[in-house]
Amino acid sequence: MTKFISNVNKYLSEMKIKQSYLSMITGIDKNKMSRLLTGSQEESGTDMEKIASGLGKSVEFFLADTIVVPQIGNMAINKIAFYAGEPSQKQEQIAKQLMELMENIDEVISAKSRFENIARG
Repeated sequence: MTKFISNVNKYLSEMKIKQSYLSMITGIDKNKMSRLLTGSQEESGTDMEKIASGLGKSVEFFLADTIVVPQIGNMAINKIAFYAGEPSQKQEQIAKQLMELMENIDEVISAKSRFENIARG
């Protein structure tokens, strides 16, 4: 296993980031991501760039002999479940779209109960 993958695995483990999440934010297929992280498939330069960028770090960060992983205990409580490095512009756009979706779902659910109450009369 390469130093890059070893450090990525350490980062994922300590930050409690799931492989499936990393696959989703990088666009790398789940099966390929699994092979990369287990070392059964060698990572390309493009793979390294996607993984590092998805985690909000540089490729050089994961190529270092030792990496310093932020301690989750030192983070604000509301960031623990979602922290995966600084979000990229694409990640921020997706987050905004998800918030809009949730607001729309809330509106629909609220409207449904109002219509049911009116129908009961």
